[in-house]
This record gives sequence, structure tokens and C-alpha cells, in this order.
Amino acid sequence: MQYTKPLANLIDCFQKLPGIGPKSAQRIAFYLLKMPMSEVQKFAQSMLTAKETIHYCDICFNMSATNPCEICSATNRDNSTICVVAETKDLVAIENTNEYKGKYHVLQGLISPIDGIGAEDIRIKELLHRIAANDVKEIIIALNPSVEGEATSLYLTKLLKPFNIKVTRIAFGLPIGSDIEYADEITLAKAIECRREID
Repeated sequence: MQYTKPLANLIDCFQKLPGIGPKSAQRIAFYLLKMPMSEVQKFAQSMLTAKETIHYCDICFNMSATNPCEICSATNRDNSTICVVAETKDLVAIENTNEYKGKYHVLQGLISPIDGIGAEDIRIKELLHRIAANDVKEIIIALNPSVEGEATSLYLTKLLKPFNIKVTRIAFGLPIGSDIEYADEITLAKAIECRREID
């Protein structure tokens, strides 16, 4: 037996979302149908409003309802430091630490030849223009330690050399509370490589 067409279409829509398989899509669809109509309307309106009002900041390419975004227009942030991240969600993760007070640049992806994504497909050119036009003293590369993240980091490092500015990279290694014996070799290697002197 197949689901009635409107329900099948709803399940199919949810299945298109990342990380949602057929069973999860069914659960979400059935849950949605049991919700009060007012909640469903609120949910649908939130999606429409987000899609209509959220755009990319013209300066850093962060997702924002304002242009420039809240961070670029903040006067209390350090303009001489730019933290380079792949996506807005990475920016939010760093902001949630309350440790970083500079500006950002969102690449909107990583170099990935296997997926057909080259340097010209992400916001590298715009980063270079920002550095050339502003008094930037440090670039912090905060990209994932994946194959794509490593490739993008190496490419950026080469391009940034002629600017004669400080280029740093966030450290990778063992998470707090973990046991060394359970860590994989790559994580341990990064932890040793990124070691620092104890004050």
C-alpha cells in the first residue's frame, strides 16, 4: 500500500533535506500532520520569511537579514583581524566561545575537485580584495581538518604570502575530557604538531 499523494509528496520533500532518510522523513511528516494548524502555519511562515529576508553580507558573506551583517557593522570589533571560515555555521560556533573579537570572512565552501568546486567557486577573490583595501594584520584560518579543508588552507596560505601579514591556523587535537588511548592517529598527530609551551 502506498501513502496518499499529498502525504507521499510531503515525505519526498523532507527526504531531500541533508541527513534525512526515508524513515526519518516519514516520522517528520506524520508529526507535522498531528501538529495544530496554527503551529504548521507558523512553521511554514518561518521558512518563507527566512528564505525571503536572509541574504549574504556584501563584506564578509555571512548569512544575515541586514547588509552589512551585524558583525561587519559592529564598531567594537577588531578590524585588523579576519577569521576565515567555510560556512556561517562555523562562524556561529566560534562566536559562541565569546573568545574572538575580530571580523570574519565566510568562503561559502571549500576547494573540492572531486565535487567540481575550485578556488574560483568560493569567496577567495573577495578575501584578497578585503586584505588589499584594509589595514589587516592577521588572518586566522579556521577550516575543518578534512582533505578539502587542508587543500583550501594550503591554497590560501600561498596566496596570502605576498601580503606580508601574519597567517595563523586554529589548533586541532584532543578534545577536553577524552582519553589518549581512544584517539585516532591523525588526531594525535595534530595534537602533537599543534602543541604549545606551558606558561
